Amino acid sequence: MRTVVQIAIVVAFGLAAGSVRASSPDSKSPDQQSIEALEARASQAQPREQCFLYAQLVHQMTELSVKQYAAGNIEAANGLLKKIQLVAQKIHLSLANNDKRLKNAEILLNHTAFRLTEMLHASNYEDRQLVQQTLSQVNEAQNEAMMEVFHK
Repeated sequence: MRTVVQIAIVVAFGLAAGSVRASSPDSKSPDQQSIEALEARASQAQPREQCFLYAQLVHQMTELSVKQYAAGNIEAANGLLKKIQLVAQKIHLSLANNDKRLKNAEILLNHTAFRLTEMLHASNYEDRQLVQQTLSQVNEAQNEAMMEVFHK
């Protein structure tokens, strides 16, 4: 029974990924190397640029997590979700640094929250708590970024 559900999820993600991907802010499919390179760049960036780079990192990690979850690689997807939570905390800490491209970061976080919501609806019962926690962290970072945009 669980195998049938996983196959249905893979098919559903495959169909949804094609239509969502066409409207995705980032047209290329992220891989582990590009994520690691972006993570290194974000940690060494000027404080004004970190928020946007962390938002890009969260976005790419989410896309890769969705892709891995759809392929049945649940452990790798869950590992990425845990890392997304940590990076979302970094976004929170970097918001007060007079950010450059803050509106772009907020838009990316909004799209990332949308993708995580899709993942939440398609996930197994056992995996939903982690996806929900990650979605909450991303929503919180997105709301804080939006408040900073309106504050300026």
